[in-house]
Amino acid sequence: MSSSPEFELWKGAIAPASIIGVLATAGFVIWRGTSALLGGILAEFVVLIFFCIHLAISKYSRKLDPLTTMALVLVSYFAKLVILGAFLLIVVNAVSADKLDRTTFGIVAILITFAWLAGEIRAFLKLKLHLPLPGEGSNNMNKKE
Repeated sequence: MSSSPEFELWKGAIAPASIIGVLATAGFVIWRGTSALLGGILAEFVVLIFFCIHLAISKYSRKLDPLTTMALVLVSYFAKLVILGAFLLIVVNAVSADKLDRTTFGIVAILITFAWLAGEIRAFLKLKLHLPLPGEGSNNMNKKE
C-alpha cells in the first residue's frame, strides 16, 4: 500500500524538525534558564502547525484546477500570516519576558524552519515523482510516420 506524497514529505520533515526543536530548546534552557523552555516549546508548536497546515492544503488541493489551487494557497497563506501575527501579539502582551524568552523563541523557530525545509527537500528528492509533460499522451508529435 502506497502512501500519499504529502505524508511522505511530512514523515521526512517532522523527524529532523522535532529533533532540532528539542535539542535547541534543551540547549537554550541550559544556557538561558527556565524561561527558554516556554519559548522553545511555543516555537516548535507554531512552526510545526504552520507547516502541517501547508501539507494538508497541498493534499486537499491535489485534484483541483490550478487557479483554484492558487487561490486556496494564497488565502491559506494570508490566513496563516494574520493568525500568526495575532498569536504573537497576544503572546507578547499576555506573557511577561521573564516567563518567555523571546530570543529563544525566535532562534528555535528559525532552526526548526530550516530543519523542516531540509527534511522536506530530502524526502521530495526520494519520492521520484513522475510529472507528466504538457500534451503527453494526447499529442504524439515525437512519433515518426
